[in-house]
Amino acid sequence: MTFVKRYLIPRLVQYVLVIWLGITVVFLIPRIIPNDPVMSMIGMMRARGSTLEPGSMDGIIADLTEMYGLEGSWLDQYGAFWGRLFRGDFGVSFFQFPTRVNQLIATAMPWTLGLLLTTTAISWILGNIIGGLAGYYSRKGWSRTLDAVAMVIRPLPYYIFAFALILLLAWGVRWFPVTGGASLGARPTFTWPYIKDVLWHSFLPALSLSVLGGAVTFQTMKLIVQNINAESFVQYAKLGGVTEGRIVGRYVIRNALLPQITGLALSLGQIFSGALITEIVYGYPGVGMLLYNSIIRADYNLIMGITIFSIVGITTAILIVDLTYPLFDPRVRYY
Repeated sequence: MTFVKRYLIPRLVQYVLVIWLGITVVFLIPRIIPNDPVMSMIGMMRARGSTLEPGSMDGIIADLTEMYGLEGSWLDQYGAFWGRLFRGDFGVSFFQFPTRVNQLIATAMPWTLGLLLTTTAISWILGNIIGGLAGYYSRKGWSRTLDAVAMVIRPLPYYIFAFALILLLAWGVRWFPVTGGASLGARPTFTWPYIKDVLWHSFLPALSLSVLGGAVTFQTMKLIVQNINAESFVQYAKLGGVTEGRIVGRYVIRNALLPQITGLALSLGQIFSGALITEIVYGYPGVGMLLYNSIIRADYNLIMGITIFSIVGITTAILIVDLTYPLFDPRVRYY
């Protein structure tokens, strides 16, 4: 009961407040930008050759405003928005009417989750292993070389590194495609040719995320291991004749992983935003590309739907890591 009162309930309250604040900001931001979806739709209708009589313009604007749920004041729209949200309904997409936002996100989300989960696991595991070994053997030449390479790669923005990979591996040697998640006209099937085609198209986006994320994890882990390696219990273990492999695996890297678990939870937002930017650069058919198109077209419902999914997902992941942290570190107690 002490744990529930002192930690769980306050943490859940904080969790709910963060989600509420984030969703409220997401609701307001699209309505501040100058793009008007109703007038944009009318402009598209005219561009397609539709003839709009002057007398019918007011009726068309009223119909589109009602159809998009933009009638009334912002407060009225805010109340209606929360009503739909509690029903799990984000409404229809403005520019892909009558397709619902839920359907568009459900189509794009597997691409993003597949890319994000795979690259996060690869960069975190390899970055910690290689960084741990480089930190323990910090005086070796290969350790200093890897650290120098990581120092060059780490500050690069995601889009700069992605463009560099495109120029080198897509335009230069032409080993990989420039854009897309699969070959044009390929039908999604659970067969090896289609899976191989998807992996071929996703290699460059995955490589850019894995290398940049791995560089950050590598340098952080290397610094933590160097500090732990100077601790007295490690020196006593060396003097006591404990094998070097046991010292590295059981004493040094195992203790260094604890802050890395916390860092993984705190960096989820940055990882997710990096995945979205990478998708835009490569034209990858995930949530990032969907969000980019929705912003250009002022698709309020789609913007809010995607952003709410990211807010809830990242906040929930941080909460889970926070609550399960005592399982990894027995020294931590919440009561």
